[in-house]
Amino acid sequence: MPNVRGTAKSVAYEDLKREILTLERQPGSALEESELCDRYGLSRTPLREVLQQLSGEGYVTLQLNRGARVSDMSHYTLRDFFLAAPLIYSAVLRLAVQNARPSQIEDLKSAQEAFRTALRTGDTTDRALTNDKFHRITGQMAGNSYLLASLDRLLIDHTRIAMTFFRPKSGAKDDRLALACQQHDEMIACIETGDEDRASELALEHWALSRDQIELFVMPDGLEAPLGAPLGATAKQKSA
Repeated sequence: MPNVRGTAKSVAYEDLKREILTLERQPGSALEESELCDRYGLSRTPLREVLQQLSGEGYVTLQLNRGARVSDMSHYTLRDFFLAAPLIYSAVLRLAVQNARPSQIEDLKSAQEAFRTALRTGDTTDRALTNDKFHRITGQMAGNSYLLASLDRLLIDHTRIAMTFFRPKSGAKDDRLALACQQHDEMIACIETGDEDRASELALEHWALSRDQIELFVMPDGLEAPLGAPLGATAKQKSA
């Protein structure tokens, strides 16, 4: 018989990750321990272990005497996101070509088929989560613990933002989504043939495609999640 407490912790962990990635829990929102304990049938100690794990992975922020909150997405964090994304994606894909195992390539192909299906059905959550899974597998392929940690943190915000521009009729043109899917296919081909230079170039092209859409929906008011005060805002502007 499986350990019930362990199972409940696993369910809580996976549920909270999904709810954070899909914006069911808004950036910066509080995670009430009493509510979560009742929901998952956990006492406070195992729940806090779940929250600590999520905090270590970047989904949650733990604050002394203020409890747990969903990781924020402010203009400050998004500035860092835009600076880091092309560097990390390019390095990850180059190393993925060097280190990918056959079983991982099959996992990546399966993730790509799921992404392709999600594009056809138009389900926003499936589009965002299958895209997230595809890129997390490339991080596993890279086999570099430092880069993987950075990629995993980057993808939290990328996937949350993607919940906006993967919406059907959101303004993300079908040809852009088709190109993103095609680029995924080309990434797989590069990994299979060992073409790390082209893979690195593709990562940058893929990021450029995403960047345009992200800029469109994050600035100034496309993303429904709160972003905080813009960089350089005066005290008067912040209180306006």
